[in-house]
Amino acid sequence: AATFLFSFISSISGLIFLLIINKFQIDATPFTLLMAFLTSTNIIAYNFCSLKAIEHINLSLYSLFAMLGGMVLPFVTGILFYNEPLTIGNTFCLVLIAAALALTVGKENKSNIKATLYYAGVFILNGMAGVLSKIYASGNYPKCNEAVYSIWAAFFGVLSTGLVLIALRKKMPKISKKAYLLGTGYGAINKFANYILLIALAVLPASVQYPFVTGGVMIVSTMISLICGQKPSKKEICAVLLSFVGIMALVLVK
Repeated sequence: AATFLFSFISSISGLIFLLIINKFQIDATPFTLLMAFLTSTNIIAYNFCSLKAIEHINLSLYSLFAMLGGMVLPFVTGILFYNEPLTIGNTFCLVLIAAALALTVGKENKSNIKATLYYAGVFILNGMAGVLSKIYASGNYPKCNEAVYSIWAAFFGVLSTGLVLIALRKKMPKISKKAYLLGTGYGAINKFANYILLIALAVLPASVQYPFVTGGVMIVSTMISLICGQKPSKKEICAVLLSFVGIMALVLVK
């Protein structure tokens, strides 16, 4: 209930933020509505699998499957279905960032059939977010611009999480003002970031963009940890260095 409440708050703030960006202009096409609905449904399914996976595996292993899925599936989709080039640079980057993610995995996890199903779901569904964005960006059907598509995805997110919250109304937790502020800030930043990613897909191959994003997440997260006074482990520092080298290979090696 707490997670869906957080998703509901963040979806509302993201929707409002995107409407302001697009000057409250909105239209629709069947392709846009279909893809936006699939995107919001994918997010709900991913949230569910994430919650269940965390019951069985540690956070580092969960992050490994989530980030690998978010990187590998769009990479493979771009190569196989959109004739994106398989270069030394993007292959080397993929391998290095996968190795960097593997370095961050802890030893403690309870592996069983249920755990396997849930973290397979985390891998696939997080990857499908990028795949759906690629399908929309490359689709030749009549469609709305990226801002309108993002608005519809946020709207369906509000609708679906709102319906879940109605069903869970007896289990609703108390929420502080700080939690509301965090949810609101997260929603605005997250929806804007995904909007930028969608725009970037018009000029960047998915096989380039998503390894770049995954490596960037690791580097920026570590920088924020340092600013907040947290000391990263040697493995985490090595992982960041591998990510940085991978991104440099992606940018510099043809």
